[in-house]
Amino acid sequence: MKKKVLSSSKKSDLYIDILGTSLFISAEEDSVYLKGLLANYRMAIEHIQKSYGLHDPLKTAVLTGFLLCDEIQRMYNRETVKEEAQMHETQEAEQILLDLIARIDKVLEYKA
Repeated sequence: MKKKVLSSSKKSDLYIDILGTSLFISAEEDSVYLKGLLANYRMAIEHIQKSYGLHDPLKTAVLTGFLLCDEIQRMYNRETVKEEAQMHETQEAEQILLDLIARIDKVLEYKA
């Protein structure tokens, strides 16, 4: 008899009340994670409001979203640069190894 495998992912619900807008979401993420995201977003909004003197909720939300996207893009760019550097180092190491193997082959041919 086969057992039915149930998905281990559990939906979490989150009530968001921010910038004069309220909504309820369900996501396949841990509720602690979702609450942490909301807390980070609240901090980002407060920072934008203080830094730019914004009071309009729509402008605040748009600018906060834009700056968060900028932060994500910068993180992605840093990771891409790291990956490219690692790939270059790997290619260099591969070339060094191939050169060593060629030298060893020449030495072995010479002695044979």
